[in-house]
Amino acid sequence: MKMFMFKSFCLAALLLIAVLTGMQLANNGIQKMKGYDDPNLETAVSIHEKDHNVRASFLGNDISSHDIEAKKKRLEEISAFNLFSSMGRKMSEGISGASEKLIDLIAD
Repeated sequence: MKMFMFKSFCLAALLLIAVLTGMQLANNGIQKMKGYDDPNLETAVSIHEKDHNVRASFLGNDISSHDIEAKKKRLEEISAFNLFSSMGRKMSEGISGASEKLIDLIAD
């Protein structure tokens, strides 16, 4: 099961990289076909480095470490205590334990 999950994850990562590469190649092809740079056409993934500051954009949305830190802090505040989340966690643990016992019972 672990090997299957590992292979599935690797395949999904490979497909994501292939899609992003294809989007970038299509963008470059469109620019070559037009013959000039159109500012409305954005690259799929771009990384800009000035001095020691690195800026990245993904599908036209800027990504910075400040955004990630703010989102992380906001998520921590939101998920301080969620009754449904804790109930779901306990339910999943119970179902997992019951299914393991059932499989062990059937296998023996």
